[in-house]
Amino acid sequence: MEVKSWEQIKDNVYGVKGTSRRDELDRSFESLKVGLLLRQARERKNISQTELAGIVNKKREYISRIENNSENMTLKTLFDIVEKGLNGRVVIAIETDDRKMYQNSLEYA
Repeated sequence: MEVKSWEQIKDNVYGVKGTSRRDELDRSFESLKVGLLLRQARERKNISQTELAGIVNKKREYISRIENNSENMTLKTLFDIVEKGLNGRVVIAIETDDRKMYQNSLEYA
Protein backbone atom coordinates (compact mmCIF):
# COMPACT_ATOMS: atom_id res chain seq x y z
CA MET A 1 0.00 0.00 0.00
CA GLU A 2 1.33 3.41 -0.98
CA VAL A 3 1.56 6.02 1.76
CA LYS A 4 0.46 9.51 0.67
CA SER A 5 1.30 12.84 2.24
CA TRP A 6 -1.41 15.22 3.43
CA GLU A 7 -0.56 17.50 0.48
CA GLN A 8 -1.06 14.63 -1.97
CA ILE A 9 -4.39 13.75 -0.40
CA LYS A 10 -5.56 17.38 -0.60
CA ASP A 11 -4.41 17.53 -4.24
CA ASN A 12 -6.36 14.37 -5.08
CA VAL A 13 -9.54 15.23 -3.18
CA TYR A 14 -9.73 19.04 -3.45
CA GLY A 15 -7.51 19.79 -6.45
CA VAL A 16 -4.14 21.48 -6.63
CA LYS A 17 -3.42 24.90 -5.15
CA GLY A 18 -4.98 27.59 -7.28
CA THR A 19 -8.21 25.72 -7.94
CA SER A 20 -11.31 27.23 -6.31
CA ARG A 21 -12.18 24.17 -4.21
CA ARG A 22 -8.64 23.85 -2.86
CA ASP A 23 -8.34 27.57 -2.18
CA GLU A 24 -11.62 27.45 -0.25
CA LEU A 25 -10.30 24.56 1.85
CA ASP A 26 -7.04 26.38 2.59
CA ARG A 27 -8.88 29.61 3.55
CA SER A 28 -11.21 27.67 5.84
CA PHE A 29 -8.23 26.05 7.54
CA GLU A 30 -6.55 29.42 8.09
CA SER A 31 -9.77 30.77 9.59
CA LEU A 32 -9.96 27.76 11.90
CA LYS A 33 -6.38 28.41 13.04
CA VAL A 34 -7.27 31.99 14.07
CA GLY A 35 -10.02 30.72 16.36
CA LEU A 36 -7.76 28.04 17.82
CA LEU A 37 -4.98 30.56 18.44
CA LEU A 38 -7.39 32.89 20.22
CA ARG A 39 -8.67 30.05 22.40
CA GLN A 40 -5.13 28.93 23.21
CA ALA A 41 -4.06 32.45 24.18
CA ARG A 42 -7.20 32.97 26.29
CA GLU A 43 -6.69 29.69 28.12
CA ARG A 44 -3.02 30.46 28.77
CA LYS A 45 -4.11 33.75 30.33
CA ASN A 46 -6.62 31.83 32.49
CA ILE A 47 -9.48 34.00 31.22
CA SER A 48 -12.93 32.51 30.69
CA GLN A 49 -14.96 33.24 27.57
CA THR A 50 -17.36 35.20 29.77
CA GLU A 51 -14.54 37.36 31.18
CA LEU A 52 -13.08 37.98 27.74
CA ALA A 53 -16.49 38.86 26.34
CA GLY A 54 -17.01 41.40 29.13
CA ILE A 55 -13.65 43.05 28.49
CA VAL A 56 -14.30 43.48 24.75
CA ASN A 57 -18.03 44.20 25.11
CA LYS A 58 -19.21 41.09 23.24
CA LYS A 59 -21.41 38.17 24.23
CA ARG A 60 -19.83 34.94 25.49
CA GLU A 61 -21.60 33.04 22.72
CA TYR A 62 -19.91 35.24 20.11
CA ILE A 63 -16.47 34.49 21.57
CA SER A 64 -17.34 30.79 21.52
CA ARG A 65 -18.39 30.94 17.86
CA ILE A 66 -15.15 32.70 16.92
CA GLU A 67 -13.06 30.10 18.76
CA ASN A 68 -14.99 27.29 17.07
CA ASN A 69 -14.77 28.77 13.55
CA SER A 70 -18.50 29.39 13.28
CA GLU A 71 -18.31 33.17 13.16
CA ASN A 72 -16.51 35.68 11.00
CA MET A 73 -15.15 38.72 12.77
CA THR A 74 -13.93 42.11 11.72
CA LEU A 75 -10.31 43.11 12.05
CA LYS A 76 -11.40 45.61 14.70
CA THR A 77 -12.86 42.76 16.76
CA LEU A 78 -9.69 40.70 16.29
CA PHE A 79 -7.55 43.62 17.49
CA ASP A 80 -9.91 44.30 20.43
CA ILE A 81 -9.82 40.65 21.55
CA VAL A 82 -6.04 40.38 21.28
CA GLU A 83 -5.03 43.84 22.51
CA LYS A 84 -7.71 44.67 25.10
CA GLY A 85 -8.82 41.19 26.11
CA LEU A 86 -5.55 39.27 26.01
CA ASN A 87 -3.06 42.12 26.44
CA GLY A 88 -1.30 40.97 23.29
CA ARG A 89 -0.44 42.16 19.80
CA VAL A 90 -1.60 40.96 16.40
CA VAL A 91 0.91 39.80 13.77
CA ILE A 92 -0.27 40.08 10.18
CA ALA A 93 1.68 38.72 7.22
CA ILE A 94 0.84 38.89 3.53
CA GLU A 95 2.50 36.61 1.01
CA THR A 96 2.14 37.58 -2.64
CA ASP A 97 2.23 35.22 -5.62
CA ASP A 98 5.89 36.07 -6.21
CA ARG A 99 6.56 34.71 -2.69
CA LYS A 100 7.37 38.12 -1.20
CA MET A 101 6.38 38.50 2.43
CA TYR A 102 5.01 41.66 3.96
CA GLN A 103 4.71 41.55 7.72
CA ASN A 104 4.32 44.03 10.54
CA SER A 105 6.64 43.80 13.50
CA LEU A 106 3.93 43.28 16.10
CA GLU A 107 3.99 40.04 18.07
CA TYR A 108 1.84 38.42 20.73
CA ALA A 109 3.08 39.45 24.15
